Amino acid sequence: MVLMANILLALAKIVELADGLLTIYKYLLLASVIISWINADPYNPIVNFIYRVTEPLLRRIRRHMPDTGMLDLSPLVAFAIIYVLQIVVFNTAYEYLMTASMSLKLRG
Repeated sequence: MVLMANILLALAKIVELADGLLTIYKYLLLASVIISWINADPYNPIVNFIYRVTEPLLRRIRRHMPDTGMLDLSPLVAFAIIYVLQIVVFNTAYEYLMTASMSLKLRG
């Protein structure tokens, strides 16, 4: 029972790590939005990295959205998707795994 509880605890920590990585990605999305407003140098290594990390997701979202002219709403959609993923999937999985782990530890 203790072994299974520790495995569930490790899975909970992996879910927590994935949640943290998505939080970092949200900050990168925010940086991408700010960079698009100030029109930074695209050859800057930091700007280039941020675009290379965020652009694949934003491009996929833009493909499925109607054309809104100069207004790009794909970062808002990306933020909404990430928030829903974090709240519904990751928080639920983390709470379930932690509860199951603690109940197994208390039993055995």
